[in-house]
Amino acid sequence: MFHRLLITTDFTDGLHRLVNFIPALAQMGLEQVVFLHCVPLQADRNIPQVDVQRQAAAKAKLERALENCPSNLSVHIELPTGLSSVGARANAILAAVKKYQSELIVVGTSIHSLLNEKLFGSTTRELAQKTSVPLLILRPQLVSAYTDEELSLRCQHLLRYLLIPYDGSPSGQSVVNYIEAQAKNRPPQSLEACMLCWVLEKAGRKEVSLLPTAEDCTQLLQAQQQRLEALDLQVNIDVRQGNAIAEIQQVALDFDISAIVVSSKHFGRLWELSIPSFAGEMVRRSWHPILFIPPIN
Repeated sequence: MFHRLLITTDFTDGLHRLVNFIPALAQMGLEQVVFLHCVPLQADRNIPQVDVQRQAAAKAKLERALENCPSNLSVHIELPTGLSSVGARANAILAAVKKYQSELIVVGTSIHSLLNEKLFGSTTRELAQKTSVPLLILRPQLVSAYTDEELSLRCQHLLRYLLIPYDGSPSGQSVVNYIEAQAKNRPPQSLEACMLCWVLEKAGRKEVSLLPTAEDCTQLLQAQQQRLEALDLQVNIDVRQGNAIAEIQQVALDFDISAIVVSSKHFGRLWELSIPSFAGEMVRRSWHPILFIPPIN
């Protein structure tokens, strides 16, 4: 699906391990990989200065990606310096995205609550609000726990089988439209299959008559299925009843999903404290990788 990847790491999220798996990443059709680490300025001085030792250590870690680089893939290292605030890190990442024309940003984000996100900030949230480039959100605990063999296999099949929660809403339709557009020019051995899943949540008696039936949902999913199958994708559909978050997570387990695809204009916004978004909750709570597609304004 993507040709140019930007991987941002703070060395606690495990993503710096990917420097050892450039050949595996190349197998999914990548042409360019950028590794980025934000080096904070020294805080023990009256006049902030670049922490030369820290910068050199970061460079040594990331330059290992250059050792086994295939001829059909270019690797770049970015070490921007600046304040350690969430906003400064996000701006540094966005500057690199613009410089290299990156098509996907890979970030490591731990499971957390909405309240913690609001109190302490989140680089992922800042990026989701400011960029039109998709985010692939990985859990540091999982990336750190993989053996080298497991991580190599994961890199080869990073986005092989996508789960698309679909409910007929504009955000759900925009995800399908985006996947359809990306699949047309996808590299070989990248995206192979999609699962379209509609979860009917329980409602009160007055609301039941307004909800679509399982048969209606199946028909709508079949229409989307045909669109994607025309692009030589294997497409499965499923209609379930229950809590949307719980059911989508269960589907991801049942069908060996690579990543869950979501989109929302509400994720990270102030009003999400009173009206949580499905996409935001998936980003914060799911152990599976999340592919977040920024909404089109």
